[in-house]
Amino acid sequence: MADVSVSFIEELRRRKVLRVAFAYLVVGWLLTEVLTTILPTLGAPEWTSRAVILLFAFGFVPTVVFSWLFQITPEGIKRQHEVDHDAPGAHRALNRLSIATLAAVVVLTVTLALLSARPTTQQPLVSAPVTAASVAVLPFVNLSNERENEYFSDGLTETLLHMLTQIPDLKVAARTSSFAFKNQNKTVREIARALDVAHILEGSVQRAGDRVRITAQLIRADDGFHVWSESYDRTLDDIFAIQDEIAERVGGALSASLLPSPSYGDIEGVSTQDPDAFDLYLQALKQRATYSYGGLQASENLLKGALVTDPDFSDAKTALAYNLLQQVETGLKDETRAYLEIQALTDQVLTAAPDSISARAIRLYVDMLMQGKQGDPGAFAEAIEALDSMLEQSPEDLEVRILLVRMLEGTKQFERARDLMRAALKGDPLNPRIHYELGSIYAHLNERENAHRALLESLDIEPAQPNAYAKLAHLGLYDNDGVEFIQQFLKAIEVDPRDHELPGIVAGFLYELELIGEGDDFRNRVVAIAPTSEIAYRIELQRAINSGDEDASLASARRAIVANVEDRRFAFGGAVQHLLRVAARRDTLAEDLTWLEARHPGILDVYATEVPLKFRVAQIAAFDAWYLTLSKAQLTERLEYILSVAESYGLDPEHGPMRQLGILALRGDTEAAIAVALDKVFTEPVAVNLGWQRTMAQAQYANIVADPRIAKAMQRWSDDEATLRDEVRTYLSDLQARR
Repeated sequence: MADVSVSFIEELRRRKVLRVAFAYLVVGWLLTEVLTTILPTLGAPEWTSRAVILLFAFGFVPTVVFSWLFQITPEGIKRQHEVDHDAPGAHRALNRLSIATLAAVVVLTVTLALLSARPTTQQPLVSAPVTAASVAVLPFVNLSNERENEYFSDGLTETLLHMLTQIPDLKVAARTSSFAFKNQNKTVREIARALDVAHILEGSVQRAGDRVRITAQLIRADDGFHVWSESYDRTLDDIFAIQDEIAERVGGALSASLLPSPSYGDIEGVSTQDPDAFDLYLQALKQRATYSYGGLQASENLLKGALVTDPDFSDAKTALAYNLLQQVETGLKDETRAYLEIQALTDQVLTAAPDSISARAIRLYVDMLMQGKQGDPGAFAEAIEALDSMLEQSPEDLEVRILLVRMLEGTKQFERARDLMRAALKGDPLNPRIHYELGSIYAHLNERENAHRALLESLDIEPAQPNAYAKLAHLGLYDNDGVEFIQQFLKAIEVDPRDHELPGIVAGFLYELELIGEGDDFRNRVVAIAPTSEIAYRIELQRAINSGDEDASLASARRAIVANVEDRRFAFGGAVQHLLRVAARRDTLAEDLTWLEARHPGILDVYATEVPLKFRVAQIAAFDAWYLTLSKAQLTERLEYILSVAESYGLDPEHGPMRQLGILALRGDTEAAIAVALDKVFTEPVAVNLGWQRTMAQAQYANIVADPRIAKAMQRWSDDEATLRDEVRTYLSDLQARR
């Protein structure tokens, strides 16, 4: 046995296996030590260091086996029995290959690690050095017995953050990105790296009755050193003094060594010294976070309570003005009354604080909407220019930025709107609202993959956003997926059951698919919540049209016109359009045009100097009738004038394939219209063009639909619509059965 062992060892030496193994271990150990030290510094994930060790370990046995069986010579790879082992340098090539193989494996590991650590497309490929004078304010932990007090600790955090942003040359991470780490088990270093800051301010709040205990500490992220810490045990009457003191102490601690000037003047907190008003204000901010109907209504009530307690609380007035504006956008408030209230609130704020950019921006935006509604096209361009100037003065003000983005979207300047929100995302990467706004803009730009990704990121951060689900639903229609549309809207309704428009949109979708009974289930919710809302009028008309009851549909259209509903969801314009389309079929156009003019004098006066925007929409709807009643010259003159008016508002009147087709049909350019129909209209899914059959049945499309290619495309859409109808009906039936 001993002779066998000696013989085996001699053979290992002869084949130079021991030398290869030793070289592999030495070089591998050195490279492993170096790489596991520098990889974390390069930003590679933690698994890469373990991968280096494992790859080195797993490579050892194959290397030894290879050196036993083969030999690399200057003439190439040979089996061991073919090699003269006594020849000088016989194994140098093999030794070199073993080491080179190890090096290649390790280099490959490093490459993969660096690739996996590469930032996303929304981040710079090379991170800039972290600014030393930078801080993130993490949500103070609520240690109170009642979980309801969490709004108080969150509000304290938000106020401190607001105060710190007033210190010149101090970079403060955005509120929403800081709050994204709430209740997450992340280290200070991890959070600081994600937010690109050098310091973290954290603390806790314990409230009992009228007393509060607050602890705060400023931590240097790279080494965990406590730059400053303090505890406060006071009554609630002292809460404002505590906030001031914390902000000043943090600013002072940073100024002492980092900021160019230790003297930065007064730091302003919230504009009240009443703890009860402040309490209600904080609750209102928490309620507003999802921008749902329920949240906005609750926030409005709380803000009004704060103003009853402290009538001079200007921050609450500004917040209430913005809240009302949000309610108008979501369809919760009548816009005329809400705009007047917003103007009164912002007037009061600007009287006390003329430099309040937020109040100025809200007031400007509302003034523009009111002027535009009354037919002043110049208001839009002026508002965009003014909001641009305000954003330059206060680039961190997200509300100003979003108001400007709303204006840009309204005038179809989607690329610029996208760039503005991308810039906001760089400074606040975990803000669900920014992701939502980007998703909406991407959808307008037909960048549907980007839109889908942005909306999902928004929901991942804040799941209770009904508007994000609604956007995802409409994206589903571009895949002709009606089931996805319903599913997403059901999620939206679940998180915001008070929103009457959500079930109304679903009802209208189902009515257009001629699923009347299924649509009624959703319509009943609308009628129960908001029977006189614009969406209620709209779906009543859609139901009558798609049920085939022409008399009922006419009565419905007349009710909306007599009630003078706003044109939200095409409630007013759709009623005028249907009234005149039926009149054309019944040959009663002269009578119905006279009736319409008597109800709303000037509604069809195209050339009036100032025409309310709602009337302009009605005039566009009236072209179906004018095509039959006007001469070609008169029709063309009105059409071109209306298009010029739209352009004066900054709008693109031909935005969208269906609009392009409609304009060409009215101009009588049949060949161009057919080309647009085949290349742009019928290449879209039918799900985003429901109601198309009523449109194509109008007289101006007669020459277009007579083309065999168009007839074939229309038949395909008709078949696709039937399939869509069956899929949605089956899904709703199965859903009902499961319940």
